[in-house]
Amino acid sequence: MSKNKKSLQDLTLLDRFLFAEVMEDPKTFENILSIILGEDISIKGRPQSEHENRTSPLKRQVRLDVWAEDETDAVYNVEAQKENTKNLPHRSRFYQALIDSKLLDPGEVDFSNMKDCYSIIIAPFDLFGRGLYQYTFQMTCAETGQPLEDGATRIFLNTHGKNSEDISPELKELLYYMEHTTEEISCSTSRLQEIKNHVNIVKSSEEIGVKYMQEWEEKILEKRKARAEGRAEGETFRLIQLIKKKIQKSKSFTVRAVPGIWRTQIFWYPSCQGRQYCWYMEVHVGTLKGTQQWNTSRISRLLENILSTYSVLWRYCTS
Repeated sequence: MSKNKKSLQDLTLLDRFLFAEVMEDPKTFENILSIILGEDISIKGRPQSEHENRTSPLKRQVRLDVWAEDETDAVYNVEAQKENTKNLPHRSRFYQALIDSKLLDPGEVDFSNMKDCYSIIIAPFDLFGRGLYQYTFQMTCAETGQPLEDGATRIFLNTHGKNSEDISPELKELLYYMEHTTEEISCSTSRLQEIKNHVNIVKSSEEIGVKYMQEWEEKILEKRKARAEGRAEGETFRLIQLIKKKIQKSKSFTVRAVPGIWRTQIFWYPSCQGRQYCWYMEVHVGTLKGTQQWNTSRISRLLENILSTYSVLWRYCTS
């Protein structure tokens, strides 16, 4: 195992993999929510870990860490976040909007039917610098302090808080356990003990150990692929700049397309001091018909449109 990789046994509940695996258990999810919110929570069905949402094929994909509904239909999204990315408030707003977009059926116009929604982020740092274990945000009127009562609540938990007198001892123990997650930590309540027992089951599972190894290997492969794609994009950008410079020196180009072929090839033949240069690209944009004579401005616009929308393979050839 890589020296940079933790073993499954060394993971804490702030590590995304262990957090997701543990929180898939309904009882553990209920226990953690109940401790955080200070009231008994009973959820419907099994929580969904790494719940994927995509509002459009062209828009950002979002994964909600662990997502569930309770018996009153309130929705909970819970996330463990080890790194301070400096954008957590805005990200929580984005997650809130994404969840809200799913809470009404198509055609529903009665917005009072929207469910209450709780977005909870647990982190080992103080995002707001006030020394609190818990920061709870709900919309209020800036002028009067009157609550909006829109059903949306965002909670940020800090495992390094200093105001022990303002939270329950059970919540303080939970946050400490989530950050350290060792067998040596003792639990003073039955709910904390149940959480710890399930964590031990997950950590000792051979099946989950294999899953953890596979996920790690997949991440390594993804990083290698991303680095390779980055190098390819850099080369592509260099060639594009070269092509655009050549375009500016020529008055017109012949654009040829092969009708009926899904992967269309487009050729440019500018004349340059008696030598013929050929640039061509493969574009996943359907089919152009026939042969057209395009001026340089139209070619430039074509370049910009394709580069901003489609995956393009460029090749520069000389003859």
